[in-house]
Amino acid sequence: MLPQPQSAQTVKVWDIWVRITHWAVAAGIFANLIVTEGGSDVHEYMGYAVVALVVSRLIWGLVGSQYARFSNFFPTPTRIRDHMTDIKQHKFQGHLGHNPLGALMMFALWGVIIALGVTGYLQTTDQFWGDDTIQAIHEFLANSLWVLVPLHVAAAIIMGRLQQQNLVKSMITGEKTVQ
Repeated sequence: MLPQPQSAQTVKVWDIWVRITHWAVAAGIFANLIVTEGGSDVHEYMGYAVVALVVSRLIWGLVGSQYARFSNFFPTPTRIRDHMTDIKQHKFQGHLGHNPLGALMMFALWGVIIALGVTGYLQTTDQFWGDDTIQAIHEFLANSLWVLVPLHVAAAIIMGRLQQQNLVKSMITGEKTVQ
């Protein structure tokens, strides 16, 4: 007798706060990199808003829903090694939430965003006003987003195809379909 195909099931993975913070941070980063003028009040307040969103998401990682919690996806060395082994063996169905490499990307993006907020703030203080070093660090961090963001988007698209999931859509609807 042939095995019966399993029916697809929709699972709610991303809660509303994860999705709102994700897209609001993306919009804020886009605005500050492309639209606003560096050093303007709009640029400054947009930066602070994005940092506040990231901090709220970090807090949500401690107290939020199942897949939002760091305990669900924190990239330990063992999880990273196992994930890399799965990739080498063409196994792409192991993570309903974030995979370990995705988690590393999240932490890299969040770290850069918070550091941008700190260096941006420091530029407004008397002690660091006009400090070329702080400004250079801020610009380096902003420029690093030109690498990290496309890498993040490309990885979501590639992993989505490998997993046969539309990961971008799941960050809009909050749902993933599993077999």
